[in-house]
Amino acid sequence: MRATLGAEVLVTRALGGYAGRVNNKGASALNFTWNLPNILTLTRVVLVPVFVGLLFLPDETLGRWLALLVFVLASITDRYDGAIARKRDLVTNFGKIADSFADKLLTGAAFIMLSYLGDLPWWVTIVILAREWGITLMRFAMVRKEVMAAGAGGKAKMVLQIVGIVMLLVPWVALLGQGPGEGMVKVSLGVIYLAAFLTVITGIDYVVKAVKIARRNDA
Repeated sequence: MRATLGAEVLVTRALGGYAGRVNNKGASALNFTWNLPNILTLTRVVLVPVFVGLLFLPDETLGRWLALLVFVLASITDRYDGAIARKRDLVTNFGKIADSFADKLLTGAAFIMLSYLGDLPWWVTIVILAREWGITLMRFAMVRKEVMAAGAGGKAKMVLQIVGIVMLLVPWVALLGQGPGEGMVKVSLGVIYLAAFLTVITGIDYVVKAVKIARRNDA
């Protein structure tokens, strides 16, 4: 519970001080509410340092398997926080933004660690993170005008990113041997490259939407 409370403070502060403010439409901007979907989102934030720490274990193969398990568990919370929120009518503006923030922390940490370990070219990580955090900051800035929820393209690129990360985390060489293992690594990289392409395309789409929202509100 203390870890979750700390994560709530971290996320609230990271949201740029918007929590508790009121936007120009008179609706509460990002007030935090203790409900199951938001707790699942904060749990995902708590699991990020656990995931990173496991990849530094002396036994590299064991560390990768454990990190993979934690990453999958964290990704499952991403699947269910939104579904539960919609089913139980618990959707909040905080949840919409914090969910995206938690996703960026989890996948960002994974991309950085995979590049650090030599499994993924740094240029791929830099391109993806530049887009992800750039769009996230833009969404924060747009909160006072309108909350920009993730679209179908954004969700699709997130699925591809998660699948690619999961595949790269698997110690294929240790599992299958040198030849087949290296082949699976190449397939995993292909998935990541596709995810990177979709990440850039959806980023452009977000910018176009933000411009339209800004013009509509200024009209």
